[in-house]
Order: sequence, then C-alpha cells, then structure tokens
Amino acid sequence: MFSSGHDTVMAENGRVGDQLIAYQRARAAGGVGHIVLQVSGVHQTAEYTDSELMATSDDVIPGYRKIAQAIHEYDCHVFAQLFHGGREVMTTPDGLLGVAWAPSAVPNERFHVMPRELPITLIEEIVHGFGLTAARMATAGIDGVEIVASHGYLPSQFINARANIREDIYGGSFENRMRFTREIIEAVREATPDGFVVGLRISLGERDQDGLTPAESMTACQHLAPLVDYLSVTAGSSATYAGSVHIVPPMNYPPGYLADLSSQLRTTVDVPVFLTGRINTPAEAERILSNGKADAVAMTRALICDPLLPQKARTGKTDEIRLCIGCNQACIGHFHMGVPISCIQYPESGRELEFSDLSVAKNPKRILVIGGGPAGLKAAAVSAARGHDVELWESAPRVGGQALLAQLLPGRAEFGAIVTNLLGEATRAGVRISINKTADVNSVAGHNADLVVIATGALPYAPLIETLAGEVNSPVVNSWEVLNGAELPAGEILVADWRGDWIGLGVATLIAQRGHSVTLAVQGWAAGHALQQYVRNEMLADAIRHKVSVRTDLRIRGIAGNTVLLGHTLTGAVIEIPGMSAIVLATGHTSNDSLFDELVGRGANVHLIGDALAPRTAEEAVLDGLRVAAEF
Repeated sequence: MFSSGHDTVMAENGRVGDQLIAYQRARAAGGVGHIVLQVSGVHQTAEYTDSELMATSDDVIPGYRKIAQAIHEYDCHVFAQLFHGGREVMTTPDGLLGVAWAPSAVPNERFHVMPRELPITLIEEIVHGFGLTAARMATAGIDGVEIVASHGYLPSQFINARANIREDIYGGSFENRMRFTREIIEAVREATPDGFVVGLRISLGERDQDGLTPAESMTACQHLAPLVDYLSVTAGSSATYAGSVHIVPPMNYPPGYLADLSSQLRTTVDVPVFLTGRINTPAEAERILSNGKADAVAMTRALICDPLLPQKARTGKTDEIRLCIGCNQACIGHFHMGVPISCIQYPESGRELEFSDLSVAKNPKRILVIGGGPAGLKAAAVSAARGHDVELWESAPRVGGQALLAQLLPGRAEFGAIVTNLLGEATRAGVRISINKTADVNSVAGHNADLVVIATGALPYAPLIETLAGEVNSPVVNSWEVLNGAELPAGEILVADWRGDWIGLGVATLIAQRGHSVTLAVQGWAAGHALQQYVRNEMLADAIRHKVSVRTDLRIRGIAGNTVLLGHTLTGAVIEIPGMSAIVLATGHTSNDSLFDELVGRGANVHLIGDALAPRTAEEAVLDGLRVAAEF
C-alpha cells in the first residue's frame, strides 16, 4: 500500500517545512511502503493555490532532501509529484485573479477561469521546467517523480480534444494532443539518472460531459505506458462540479469503486498500475491485489485517519485500525478552507508537532467523563492511554451521541464507524464505561474524581415561531424526532434548515425517500453550504434526484394553519408556502450544560468540551476531547 499525493496546506512560503516533514514521517513510521508527496509546481505559471509547494529554483533542494531523509529512515520510498494545473487555478497568494494558461481559451466550470492560450515558447518553457524540477528532486534524494496528468490538469487539457482546440503541432490529431505529455516525460528522463523512477498519474475517465471518457483515457495510457515506469490511476476532473467529486470521493461511493477500470487497463499495458479511490481497509486492498486488479493500492485517507494502519495490519491487529469513514471534513475539507489538513477522528493528524509527546502522565488522576459522544469518548480514551484512571458515564443505552443519528441519513451509514472506532480505543485503553447512567451533582460528588469532564452534548434548538390567528394545523417536529422514527402525515413537508449542513439536507432527502413531497427552506445561499464541497454536491444531487424542492435564503418566521411563513434573509420579504402537512425543524442545537453550571457552583474541578461547550461538529468535539486529555 502507499500514500498518494495530496495537498496538506503545510507548505511554508512554498517550501517544505517542519510541519510537513513531521506529518509524512508519521506515515512512514507507521509502516507504509511508499509515499508520494503533494504536488510541486514546475514553473511560475503553475501556482494553483496559495499553499502549493513550488520547486522552481535550486534553493528548494535542502527541504526536499530533509523530507526524503526523514521518510527513508523507515525504509519507505518517496516520490514527488510534478505539477502544472493549466486553467485550474483556485487561489493566489495576493488574493487577486491571476492569469491562467491552457492549451486553448476554453473555460472551466468549477473555478470560472477563462485561460489564455499558451504560446509555443511558453509551452517549451514549461516542458523544460518539468525536467529541471525532476533534476532537483533527484539531487535531493527523492526516489522518483510522478507527472500529474490526472483530474483535468494541464497535460490532461492537452490530451482532451474538447479542452484543446489548437491547430498547431500541439492540437488536432491524437498524436499532436499527446505531444505535450510525451515531451514532459522525455524532458524528465533526460534530466534524471538511470534508475530514477518516472510515473504518470491519470484519470480513467473524468466523469463529466466535457472531460476525457474512460475509453479516451485508456487509449492515452496505452500510448504513454512504454515511456514510464508505472501508471497511477484515479478518476474525475477538477474542472467541473460533478467530476471534482472523484478527486476525493465521499462515503456515498463504494470502496474500491474504480478497481474494475484499473483491472481493464492492467491487461493492456506492460507497466505496473497503481490504484486510488476509496480503499480504506486492508481487506479491501488485499481483494483488489489478489484479484489482479492493480499492482499497488493507495490508502491515503485511511493513513490520515490511522498512520499505524500498515503496522496493525502486518501484526494481525486489524480490529484496532481506526477506519476512515470518507466524511471529507478535515482532510480535503481543510484544504478547501486553506488550513492544514487533519482528521475528525484523529485530530493528531496534521498536528504532529503540537501533539508529539502524549506521554504517560507524571501524576495520574481519577477522571470522570460525563457523556459518551465523540468528545467524551476521545477525552476518555486519550486520558486512559496516558495512565489516568478513567470512568465514563452515558445516560443513553448506547454511546455515540449525535453520530448515531448521522448514520441514519441517506448515504451516511459509514459515519457511525466513528463511534465504533472511538469506543474501541477507549475500551482498549482501560476506560470503564457505564451506560443508562444519569449524572447529577450528588452522584458526581460521590465519585470523588480529581477531574470531571462534561461532554453532555446538545439538544435541538427551537426558534421562536409566531403562530398567527392562534392556529397551527400542521405538526411541528425536529430532525432528531424524524431520525428516531416519528411518523409524518401524508402530504407535503417543509424542512426548515438553519445550519446548511448534513442534517437539513439529509433529513429532507430521507423524508422524500419515504414518499413525501418535500420543500427544503435553507437559511443560507445553498443547501449544504456548510459542508465540504464534494459531500455537498453528492448530497444535493441525491436530494434533487428525489425531487426535493430547494429554496434558499429563507428563515422560518411563523405558521398560520397549514401555511408556513418564511422571511427572505436578503430582502426581508415574507413568503407564504401553503398546504404543508408538517414542518420539520433542522434549526441547530443548544448546549446541554446545566450540570456543568451546577458543578462549578459546588467548586468542582470541571472542564466543559464538545457541543456542551458550544454546538459545533464532530471535528471540534473530538479535538476538544484530545486537548483536555493532553493537559493533565
């Protein structure tokens, strides 16, 4: 298995720094055999984000040498990705719109970029840049390079006849459209020593109407395979909303969903084929390899979630692996926000320098954790692992908190694994867990804990809704009640969504699946606007397929009979939607913190974390749990 190239937002002024080295060292130490670093820009026109590694001068060599040495300490190979995005430009260091260059002046959909057509002199300069960058990597001790021709980036744009409408030697015929990528490979070969590995990453179909089809990609691979040492295959394109989902496919997609395509390619080329795409367990990886569908598999998000996965698999401890759930929130989600990547289940990822020493506590304490959601489970697990005596009380029949509800939504079943993972960690660390146990001031005082952690979560928030004429004919329920099985009357349902996250959008789709007509009124610019882009796009597409009517920029104000009154958040206009048989509120949460206030009043040593501190997401809850456990 290997870790494929993925942006970490850990570049320091475009250079390799200590944070990135620590991050990749942790994966190498966990036993992965091969690491592909994130993209490195090969030319000054190749900067597609303000967090990109740029390798356009020799002064970057020491940084790459340092990261290569760190990875090599663990007998792990390391390759660098050579990159030019062409028309795919997300952000620039100064926030201004830069000039993007591409084979032709054909715009993209996702970033709304209209590029300039590359002149031949600049094409030659970029090709030369690939060679120079490869030479720098070889000098730094990097074992090989991977040319990024995937996801609609510059080489792909040249290959694609719908993005490349040139009429010179780089456009028109298939041979001409392949010329740019061939010249890159030749330049890299000429600039590097014998034995230096040169691979090519490519999408086996870009999954949109204007992108390369699987057949076109297969033909390109067959043409280029004799020139490279391996092919690394994926799917999708950065250029479009539908295609970009496959860059980091969310949990809606089945594990290893591209394996049949890689298998098909493997029978037609004579070089190893590496596969990426939702491979998150050793068992799935083994199935793909043993069935001859790929020569190596990337488990990138799985390694972000659990850097020790290879070691655990090798020693027969697969039940201890922290399984990736494909939520995309803190990995690619952080990248899209421009902050260093992490993992909602394992916030130590990306914070290796901050949490480099979670050693055994010098003064072990008796700790009581109240609440068994993600925050409480993480606090308990890490505290016990550090040598504290930890007990956790949960008032419900099961631990898990809101994660147990999240897994009930369409396409979100895997989210429940966060509970399985954290519960396993807590149990193995020696946490004593009591369920169906309600805490109060007296029971907590009787426990004689040195430290009490309150992780009692949150409850649904009900906004003030005016009832006109004193009459409400349509029942009003909250999203939790729907997920817990509340029956809704036949007819049209309105879902009022304040947050714009998975709850309102998911509940609306769930109700539609049950046969209702559904209107989703979102208090924001889009349904799912608070979600990671690929997750939002998939969930929104599912809602549209189930005929959910989405109306944006609306807040619920009142109810008169079976008419819902909504206020437009921009104009203030009142909008009436009549004929609603029920109203479902997905209007956020309010902290369940009363026990904390009572304990503070008694002078207890008490800490408040997770949604009990402030209603947020599972990511903040788990990080709260880690941080409180790291303090003592």
